Amino acid sequence: MLFDTLHPFVWGFLEESSKLSLPFEKRTAWLIAAVMISLIIGSLVGKLLERSSEERLNSAVVRSFNQRIRSWWLMCAILIAGLVIGPTGTVVLFGMIAFWALREFITMTPTRRGDHRALFWVLVIFTPLQFFLVGLNDERQMFKVLLPLIAALFVPMRIALANDEKRFLERSAKILIGILICVYALSFAPAILYLKIVDSTGQLWNANKGLLFFFVLITQLNDVMQFGWGKLIGRNLIADRINTSRTSEGVIAAAASSALLGALFCWVTPFLFWQAALIAVVISLTGFAGGLTMSAIKRDRGVKDFGTLLQGHAGILDRIDSLCFAAPVFYLLTEYFFTK
Repeated sequence: MLFDTLHPFVWGFLEESSKLSLPFEKRTAWLIAAVMISLIIGSLVGKLLERSSEERLNSAVVRSFNQRIRSWWLMCAILIAGLVIGPTGTVVLFGMIAFWALREFITMTPTRRGDHRALFWVLVIFTPLQFFLVGLNDERQMFKVLLPLIAALFVPMRIALANDEKRFLERSAKILIGILICVYALSFAPAILYLKIVDSTGQLWNANKGLLFFFVLITQLNDVMQFGWGKLIGRNLIADRINTSRTSEGVIAAAASSALLGALFCWVTPFLFWQAALIAVVISLTGFAGGLTMSAIKRDRGVKDFGTLLQGHAGILDRIDSLCFAAPVFYLLTEYFFTK
């Protein structure tokens, strides 16, 4: 009886929560403020944990927690700066991140002299071109098809012109994978700003900045929750030779937590609460796929991190591996279901 009485009220409240009357920009500002407050609290908690004795807490877990908090500060600073200076500035910032990530990926794996000219084209020509096409926002959406097509044909040909046949297939594949993950896939994140989105009522949605922040927020929080839940309740490792912190229990719990957060933050998106929850689960699972894939690459190369962007931050590719895999999926889902 109690459930029957409360059910219409709860359902109606959740439906209305995705249609708040707050202006679009204020919704984004409130979300950013909430994240900043959470980061301040997390930083204070990290400092307190550092002062605890090693007998009470695992020092390695505490260090990892603090490293992730510092990385969060860096990522939020970059994203907020991009949102402040507008879509073009955001595209430029993501282009710089992609350039650095691809550089880390390439320098981690051995190259030969015959690869250098192909790498010059990839880093100096193809990477800026991809993000230029995103910012161009042409009706044909050439950014979706041009880079994979050109890179797949040009890179092997340019390496072959160097007249070096040793490990030719491996060298070509390595560069192409780097372009696909670090540049092409990541470029779908700023492309969210140019979507002509409509909400569930058919009205035009003018808060793409908030949607981009929502996507980055859920993706990064999911990484933290997979790590945290894996440490707390994890028992069954998914791929123990690839990653020792990814467990089945952690992935499931993180996906459920992401669904809850997606529903709570639906007011900054064009989605209803249940749509935001489902999309958050998709982000969680694709983010997990990205983290596991990039971990496999690192283990194959025998390294712990892709690079050292700043002290205590590991490499930038270590911080955006989930974003790279989740961005194209999130973009295409939003485009298919929520655009005119």
